[in-house]
Amino acid sequence: MSDKLTALATDVGALLLARKLTVVTAESCTGGGIAEALTRIPGSSAWFDRAWVTYSNAAKVEELGVPGFVLLEHGAVSAETVSAMVQGALKQVPGAWAVAVSGVAGPDGGTPAKPVGTVWIAWSGPGYGAAVTQDFLFKGDREAVRLQSVEAALRGLKILVGN
Repeated sequence: MSDKLTALATDVGALLLARKLTVVTAESCTGGGIAEALTRIPGSSAWFDRAWVTYSNAAKVEELGVPGFVLLEHGAVSAETVSAMVQGALKQVPGAWAVAVSGVAGPDGGTPAKPVGTVWIAWSGPGYGAAVTQDFLFKGDREAVRLQSVEAALRGLKILVGN
């Protein structure tokens, strides 16, 4: 893991610990990379609760309760899907912070509307009703897209938990 990711994960952990909060992750294209970055930090058991890797649409529905119509109408890579993933995670761990990610890491799977590198991330936590969502278009190969996704997820957590 890069020094940048380690620093971000350390900062997120410190913020969560100071506020006596926990975090959960719901991941698709990152395949557990956000959870891995967070749990590399010594003492993370004090503020990291759990993670879901819901790579398939079936897993998103079964594990996180993403409504099937959301996937049919908007696709797995959408604001609606990552919002539903976050809400599903928070239903299972109320009071935590949650981050969800779904995207097209490549090298295949892109479309004109959602080219390779398209990633949606959602965050929510105590005091937030609807999830905060953001779309990204990352450049590079599969590994680069996944690493940039983890970094963006951690940056968002750092900003939102810190507010």
